[in-house]
Amino acid sequence: MKDLLLITPPFTQLNTPYPGTAYLKGFLNTKGISSFQMDLGMDVILAMFSKKGLEEIFLFAEHNQIIKSENAGRIFALKEVYLLSIEPVILFLQGKNATLARKICADNFLPKAARFEHLDDLDYAFGNMGMQDRAKHLATLYLEDLSDFIIECVDSNFGFSRYAESLGKSANSFDELYGKLNRELTYIDRISIKLLDIQMKTIQPKMVGLSVPFPGNLYSAFRCGQFIKHNYPEVKIVMGGGFPNTELRSVSDQRVFDFVDFICLDDGEKPIEILLRLIEKKQFPFDSNTKLKRTFFRYGENVIYKNDSEEKDYKQNELGTPDYSDLDLNKYISVIEIANPMHSLWSDGRWNKLTMAHGCYWGKCTFCDISLDYIKIYEPLTAGILVDRMEQLIKETGEGGFHFVDEAAPPSLMRAVALEIIKRKLSLTWWTNIRFEKSFSLDLCLLLAASGCIAVSGGLEVASDRLLKLIDKGVTVEQVTQVTRNFTEAGIMVHAYLMYGYPTQTIQETIDSLEMVRQLFEQGVLRSGFWHQFALTAHSPIGLAPEEFHIISKQNTITFANNDIAFSDPTGVDHSQFSFGLKKSLFNFMHGIGFDFPLQDWFEFKIPRPTIGPDYIASCLENADHKTPKDTAKVVWIGNAPIVEEKIVRKKKKSFPRVLLTFHTPSAIVDLSLTKNQTDWLLDILEEMKTSSRPLSYIAFKSSYEKACGNFDAFFTPSMKEELNACGLLIL
Repeated sequence: MKDLLLITPPFTQLNTPYPGTAYLKGFLNTKGISSFQMDLGMDVILAMFSKKGLEEIFLFAEHNQIIKSENAGRIFALKEVYLLSIEPVILFLQGKNATLARKICADNFLPKAARFEHLDDLDYAFGNMGMQDRAKHLATLYLEDLSDFIIECVDSNFGFSRYAESLGKSANSFDELYGKLNRELTYIDRISIKLLDIQMKTIQPKMVGLSVPFPGNLYSAFRCGQFIKHNYPEVKIVMGGGFPNTELRSVSDQRVFDFVDFICLDDGEKPIEILLRLIEKKQFPFDSNTKLKRTFFRYGENVIYKNDSEEKDYKQNELGTPDYSDLDLNKYISVIEIANPMHSLWSDGRWNKLTMAHGCYWGKCTFCDISLDYIKIYEPLTAGILVDRMEQLIKETGEGGFHFVDEAAPPSLMRAVALEIIKRKLSLTWWTNIRFEKSFSLDLCLLLAASGCIAVSGGLEVASDRLLKLIDKGVTVEQVTQVTRNFTEAGIMVHAYLMYGYPTQTIQETIDSLEMVRQLFEQGVLRSGFWHQFALTAHSPIGLAPEEFHIISKQNTITFANNDIAFSDPTGVDHSQFSFGLKKSLFNFMHGIGFDFPLQDWFEFKIPRPTIGPDYIASCLENADHKTPKDTAKVVWIGNAPIVEEKIVRKKKKSFPRVLLTFHTPSAIVDLSLTKNQTDWLLDILEEMKTSSRPLSYIAFKSSYEKACGNFDAFFTPSMKEELNACGLLIL
């Protein structure tokens, strides 16, 4: 028996657990509260995509005589080939059957239906040596063919990372979802409920927690609640997660509580602790005098929201390390849907999820939900605690890859974490989301890369200085260009989130923004990107005061979900018409082609010529920052000790004693020729930086040279700084 059963309903991710339940379980451990977590979505996927599961799917489709399209007919005709191949393919995608890659890449192993008709040029996408990735991509297409069959012949709501998503998206009323929940169970519902029942009998929880991060697992969460209420009425049910936090803040339809007992908002640790305590004391049903923390519940025929508990939320350093136990990490499957390096990070490989800081340190972007606590309340952790948690997770999961899921990771904390990782001599891999801050100098990017950072994603949004100012992004196109250059030169992949259709955006600005993006890819400072159309959300500054942004919102009566809001823009521009052309051009740019095409070629309607000069981004890149470092800047050494060799240099019939220092880096050999005094100073200062517990300040670095050798500026020229930088000397 456990106090709490934590469930992630179908469906979220295939390659790694969604971290909500692991975060909560880590906290519960610190309080001695027993819990068990399950990824019901992953369990359902593996049940379906097995030999037995596919046999039942094909029988269901045949029995109901719903195989109508040519594509579904082909898949059904090849059912024996699918039944023979499904389990080896799943094992391969779980990383347990690597030698199958060669067989998958052969033409006669995988059955091929419609998804293979538009196959990318695999040699172009993966090269001659990318056998494993090529095979993952082909195996992913194979699964997507089966997914198409399931959608057409078994359950139209199916999707690998979502289920019945349309029922949850901007559902201002509960009517449609309520109607669906009162119909017969779907095929996938029956699989979900069967697996859930096994765990309910095994765990015998006092309370069930449903983690709902997205609209795509809302319906299944309610189905789980419905089953538990009918079959285990003594068990209380609480819902939380990203979807309730953003969309259910105004819920008033009492029918919602036919399926769950409570909905908790924002950080769930304290609300759930209070609920468990009250349930343990059998103080249920609650009344209007019960003190709760950010919790909705039904009282009579009314929905009540209670946030009157005086107990404070926990600090981030009190929450414990996320705990992935109970989740079999070996069962997750890595897929590669498209040949895009950043998308492969999201869907390929297992990543331990951590957060550097609660909330966003910037918190000003006008399109973002900055009025909500999960963004508004900024609270960073310390580097020591973060790296402690990283080490603990490596021991627990056996995985050395980390995805920091911050809204925007703070540069100063990233620097501190990188230094701590290097200090502890850890070998790991990590990536995160950032703002394109000017503080991301080349030296800082080199430090991050040395600590294991392989990629960053950040919001360029609209590549227009006017609109960036209107968004209150706090960056300019030139600044973004230089920061992306620094990351790229350090070997860190950069992905940009791109936006079109922002209020007051003109057609000309959309085309100019595309031209900026074209040049960024052409210059090689962006490797990946994604365009999305602006959506007006209820909790953003624009949603809260649309008149200030010259738009007219069309708000409906809210009894259930409230997030996306329809609106009209006085410019009258139909921004959706640009969607295909923007995405098609970006796909080509990411493959390194199409840079010389006129922008008009990407669109089937007339567009204006860009007003941005063809060399604008190149000129931004030329504006390198050669400012003298501040006295308080930190000097860090991450290189190796040099090989030292004394020699005599002859010049104009005179001989000079010199010392040759040969630095070996992982990718190069750098030789420096210095005087004996300079050599002694450099070796001493490098040893001091290596053994000191604190980074050396730039003024201390400069003063020590002047004390030992004289004129620092004559020594530390831009070329000398560049050479020492290549050896491992960084100024942060």
